[in-house]
Amino acid sequence: MWAGYSEAICGNGSGAMILYPAIDILKGRCVRLEQGDFTRASEFSDDPAKQAAVWEKCGASFIHVVDLDGARCGAGRNDETIRRVTESVSVRIQVGGGIRSMNDIERHLSAGVSRVILGTAAVRNPELVIEAVRGYGDKIAVGVDSKDGRVAVEGWGEVSSMGAAELCVKMRDVGVLTVIYTDISRDGMMTGPNLEASAAIVNLGVNVIVSGGVSSMEDLYAARDIGAGGAIIGRALYTGSINLSEAVRVFEGGCPQLCLQKE
Repeated sequence: MWAGYSEAICGNGSGAMILYPAIDILKGRCVRLEQGDFTRASEFSDDPAKQAAVWEKCGASFIHVVDLDGARCGAGRNDETIRRVTESVSVRIQVGGGIRSMNDIERHLSAGVSRVILGTAAVRNPELVIEAVRGYGDKIAVGVDSKDGRVAVEGWGEVSSMGAAELCVKMRDVGVLTVIYTDISRDGMMTGPNLEASAAIVNLGVNVIVSGGVSSMEDLYAARDIGAGGAIIGRALYTGSINLSEAVRVFEGGCPQLCLQKE
């Protein structure tokens, strides 16, 4: 495991992996996209805060929230909804989408968010990542969203010239401890995560949260086997393909939830 996170140090050494139920917010509602395509959005709840409370009741220790509108336009668009999410639960929340400045980071942290995810900013403005890590340490993570091996930015609407592994190395070298790796072609498709690419990033020496395509308990076992520190689960929870309570029991059994509450 990696240093710096309470979810790491409370484990029993048995390979516990943190599960992150996903809440993707589009126009104030909880949706799931297919391959990042905004025209292929399925709505699962009109109340993200209520959905977060459901995931907490199922045993979630950390919830993954994305402001899809913010990711697409480059500025927060669902801050009030996210604030209600943080107020509705006692477990930790990590948030990404449209976070482009220190003010954005500080606004979310002040609202009760435990970890902020930088995506486009890591490619466009790496100096921001350096400043953020210097100021907030392990409260900063980087989202590496890959399309055919290249990093996608601006809500996955553009593909940069930078390779996913290259970005991970750069982020590791400036002190980023956690990377959320998503293979866009798998996201929302229930086809399983890209374990080969995820394993390659694990081998770079960063904590990897696997994202995109997780569809079964078998996928979670496979993610744990490659050394992933966490896995984000979206559509599989909403469709019932994965039972969150059971998955938390299996994969977080060595990490008492009390260790994972907000500080």
